[in-house]
Amino acid sequence: MAVAPWIVSEELWELVEPLLLRVERRFRYPGRKRLAGSAQALQGILFVLHTGIAWTHLPAELGFGSGVTCWRRLDEWQRAGVWERLHAVLLSRLRAAGEIEWSRAVADSSHVQAKKGAPRRARARLIEPETGPSTTFSSTRPGSRSPSRSRAAIATTSPN
Repeated sequence: MAVAPWIVSEELWELVEPLLLRVERRFRYPGRKRLAGSAQALQGILFVLHTGIAWTHLPAELGFGSGVTCWRRLDEWQRAGVWERLHAVLLSRLRAAGEIEWSRAVADSSHVQAKKGAPRRARARLIEPETGPSTTFSSTRPGSRSPSRSRAAIATTSPN
């Protein structure tokens, strides 16, 4: 019987646990104790990412904690760089075991950063000496949908 992909094995947990933040409670005002452990939160995160359900729909019966708790841990771990470090650890283990198949690797330019960057593009020169009329300018007064006339034109055309 296959194991659900969101269940974290003991071997994987041994790799992940040292990378996670140690949250110490304050002595004087300790605040609320975390209800879900880190292992349960990680499994909840993996369950939501695997199934695609909304965070708020994470079933409490699974024992992962609330969806909001799992989302907060995901955000906390992302800010702390846990996922990048875990990725590096897993890649190094796969590389050491010779399990990376480079013939199937793809470097997509939309996802690869240019570390040194490209030279800044020069500002585009105007082709014509003068620009045309603004397409966003309107001749209507604010609050009016009819074309505005100057106060002088209104004063001279009034019947009085």
